[in-house]
Amino acid sequence: MTLARKYNTAFQRFVLFLTIPLFIACSTAGLYNTRVEASKTSINATLSQDNTIENYISPYRDTITKALSAVISYAPETFDKSKGKWNTTIGNMLAEATFKKADKLFYNSEKKHVDACILNHGGIRSIIPKGPVTQQTAYEIMPFENSLKVVALKGMQIREMAAYIAREGRPHPLAGITLTLNSENQVTTITIQGKPLENEQTYYIASIDYLIGGGDNMQFFATNEGIYDLNYKLRDLYIDYFKETDTLPVITTQHIITK
Repeated sequence: MTLARKYNTAFQRFVLFLTIPLFIACSTAGLYNTRVEASKTSINATLSQDNTIENYISPYRDTITKALSAVISYAPETFDKSKGKWNTTIGNMLAEATFKKADKLFYNSEKKHVDACILNHGGIRSIIPKGPVTQQTAYEIMPFENSLKVVALKGMQIREMAAYIAREGRPHPLAGITLTLNSENQVTTITIQGKPLENEQTYYIASIDYLIGGGDNMQFFATNEGIYDLNYKLRDLYIDYFKETDTLPVITTQHIITK
C-alpha cells in the first residue's frame, strides 16, 4: 500500500512537471484568428418593424420633427448658389449674416471689429426655396459642425486671398470686401470697408474652422497674426439669424466686380 502511494505521488509530480510548462506556454502565447465567418444581413423593406424599438424612438422623433418644422422666417424668392458667376444672393446673405454676428461677438470679447468675412461656395449644401423657412432649412444648408472663428491677417495675406478667389472662379460668399478683376481675371483693386487695402495693416476676417485650417485649399490663412474662437456653430448662427429676420433680404451687392 505504501509502495502504491509512492508510485501515485511520483506520477502526480510527473504530470505536474509536464503541465506547468504547457500552462506557461499557453498563457504567454499570442492568440491568432485562423478563420473568420460572417453573414450579410440586408436592411431593407423586407425586415419587419420592431414595435418595441419604434415605441421607444417615436417620442424623440416627434419632438425633433416638430422643432425642425417650426417656421422661423420667410424667403421672398428662391435663393440658389448656382445663380451667379461671381456673386449670389444666398452667398451674400449668409456672408452678411456671419459678418454681423461675428462682429458683435468679437467686439464683446476683444473690443475689436471684424473687417470682412469669407465663406466657401461649396459649403452651401442646399437652396432656400421661396416660402416659409424652417430650422430644417438651416440643417440642409449647413449639415456640417463648422465653428465660427476670426483670424487676423496682414494686407499681404488678404492679397493672397483675393488671388485665390480669382483663380477659383467661383462665387465664394463675401462681406465687407470688394475685389475688382480685369478681363484676364487678375485682381486690380481690393477694398475693405470701402477703403483701399494696406499691405501692413492687420485685418480681422470672419470665417470657419474648416477653411482657416486649410480646407478648400485656402492656404493663405496659414500665415496669420492670431486666431480667435467665437464658440458658435455656423448652423446655430443661421438659425438665430433666421429667427431674428422676418423676411430674408435679397442682397445683390457685387463683391467681385469684373471689368
